[in-house]
Amino acid sequence: MATVNHRALTSWVGIARLLAIVLSCLAFSLVASTGDFGGSYGTWCMFTWCFCFSVTLLVLLVELLELYPMLPLSWDDFTSAFSMLAALMVFTSSVVFPATFINSPCNTSYCARQAVATTASCLCFLAYAVEVGLTRAKPGDISSFLSTVPGLLKVFEAYVACLIFSLLDEYGKEPGLMWCVAVYSICFIFTFLIIIFTIGRCLTYIPCSLEKVLVGYNFLALIMYITATVIWPLYSFRGRGRPQNCGRSCSWDRHLGVTFLTIFNLIAYLVDLVYSTRMVFIRTPP
Repeated sequence: MATVNHRALTSWVGIARLLAIVLSCLAFSLVASTGDFGGSYGTWCMFTWCFCFSVTLLVLLVELLELYPMLPLSWDDFTSAFSMLAALMVFTSSVVFPATFINSPCNTSYCARQAVATTASCLCFLAYAVEVGLTRAKPGDISSFLSTVPGLLKVFEAYVACLIFSLLDEYGKEPGLMWCVAVYSICFIFTFLIIIFTIGRCLTYIPCSLEKVLVGYNFLALIMYITATVIWPLYSFRGRGRPQNCGRSCSWDRHLGVTFLTIFNLIAYLVDLVYSTRMVFIRTPP
């Protein structure tokens, strides 16, 4: 008979998860009641709230019944990676949904439900952010890699790469842009594999120092992103001004979004390299 771990509900982490469950449920319920969530942006927001609600509820039940020791994965790494991913996804939805669906002035009950849903989504993001802060590994504690700053940055880097892929448009005619897409793809694949192998406890079988491998990878990824940061805007905007009739799916705006996201990931890989190097020095005896 499974034991019940009441601390899964009464601890600060448990309370943050409960709030995330309630707020994500409130967000998608209110939006569903309006019936206005069509298109790719609305579908993404609804998927985000439903996905985060379902997985967080599952995490809470597994911890409540203490079933995680039977799972063939690193539970701490999984929950750390998920809370970081959920925070990023909900934050994106909290920005995308009101920008896409709420019109000014907002003076109808229909719009009020959308506004309350947006508020619930913002509070849900804060709940996940609190969980990330509470479960983040303390300095010197490397028992759970994905709860450390480099581990959380891996989730951030993979998520930003996914956002870049969603904005890619008209890059096949320029070799420079094709190189940038190759950079995004290669770095995403390796970062994603690091996350999956860490959760699956596969990295323990690597016959060399994991920290040194990560330092080498982060250095190469940083160099590659430096080239993409220079080449992408050079080939995207050379001789091209913003069209006057540039709508929501305008190619020029998409390329601008990729430019900013590339810079974000460049900064993330730089910080990741610094922290990974520090971890090597912590692990290496004097």
